[in-house]
Amino acid sequence: MKLDEGRPVSPDLGPALAQPFTGIEDGDLSRIGPVARGKVRDVVDLGDRLALIATDRLSAFDRVLGTVPYRGQILNELSAWWFDRIADLVPTHKVDVPDPNVTIARKCRPLPVEVVVRSRLTGTTGTSLWTLYAAGARHVYGIRFPDGMKKNDPLPGPIITPTTKGAMGAHDRPITERDIVEKGLVDARCWDEVRSAALAVFERGRRTAADAGLVLVDTKYEFGLDSEGRVAIIDEVHTPDSSRFWRAATVDESIAAGEEPENLDKELVRLSYAARGFTGDGDPPPLATSLAVTTARAYLKVFQALTDSPLVPAAYPASPRVISAIRSYRGS
Repeated sequence: MKLDEGRPVSPDLGPALAQPFTGIEDGDLSRIGPVARGKVRDVVDLGDRLALIATDRLSAFDRVLGTVPYRGQILNELSAWWFDRIADLVPTHKVDVPDPNVTIARKCRPLPVEVVVRSRLTGTTGTSLWTLYAAGARHVYGIRFPDGMKKNDPLPGPIITPTTKGAMGAHDRPITERDIVEKGLVDARCWDEVRSAALAVFERGRRTAADAGLVLVDTKYEFGLDSEGRVAIIDEVHTPDSSRFWRAATVDESIAAGEEPENLDKELVRLSYAARGFTGDGDPPPLATSLAVTTARAYLKVFQALTDSPLVPAAYPASPRVISAIRSYRGS
């Protein structure tokens, strides 16, 4: 079913607004395994497996800004949906989804770069093509761009623009594919596999999104090496957090009018913050409730359009069911 065709979108956001899922307290899972905290995800070490807990925390400009209702569930369930649909293209880390906010994953050694695939000259962050191009750069990520391009122009074909991985609070930095290999971050054979897999997954995502009335503009992938040394895709795939989605029906009209395409992803937050003068430096203003609700509704639309199913909202508060699910899995 295409975007917004004949099905109401949003569940009641009230429970998730009243008791946002910000994560699990360390003591609650201490008997199961060590807990590591990322910007938006908590990870429990289960030995040869990891329990990846998707929270409602939202990060942009490498900062945690606040929470978005049902964000964790949407991203976790949508990634699981995608992992099942790209497993013929590249191995994935997914093992099981015992709770709407939890994925049990195979342990992989993450590669030290993020793989960003882009099809348009757009973006608002410091590593985005448009930000760099608008500042005068014409040779970016090892790729030369002509003069005279405008924001949101299509590229001749998808390109890979990798970045380094910034630590908590640090910014990611652009890097070229050549430097990745020459600096020894990833060996040449492995990078060739990563590059081929990233472009294949993006093409499948682009076609699936088109069938759903969406444009997959760009996306971020993370890859790792599993216990057998095979390249595997990890983290998340084609979510409104890691990808840019536009409403296909209005793209051309919006661009012709000199307006932003209709964003249905985290760009809604980035654009709002950029309009207020924040693009990553200093302390960010808190995420307004109205913006959090708008973002949640956009994420829900993408989820529904891609999966052709409504989100079945999980119970809040989330911590008790998340802890129970991980303990049950660990005991199985």
